[in-house]
Amino acid sequence: RLSNNLGHDLPTHSDPMAQLLAKEVSKMPGVKITRSVDANAVFAIIPPNSIEALRNKYRFYTWDEQTTELRWMCSFDTTEDEVRDFAKTLAQLIEFC
Repeated sequence: RLSNNLGHDLPTHSDPMAQLLAKEVSKMPGVKITRSVDANAVFAIIPPNSIEALRNKYRFYTWDEQTTELRWMCSFDTTEDEVRDFAKTLAQLIEFC
């Protein structure tokens, strides 16, 4: 059992961070959000040539190797600054790749 309402606080923070992440990256050329963002996960396809460079800075999972669909997770301690930094990094990679 989680104490101090942590079980309640987890989705009330991580889910909005995932929504923010999806909003920020969906504006970028070549980025496609592939699934509805209903919890703390964002599934996306990005330009393939930017995946490894992004992976050098951030940890994430390749959900589907054939389509290069990625899964990005937000957690109880993900900050808006981290989300915006991730989006900024991705935008720079897309621009230069």
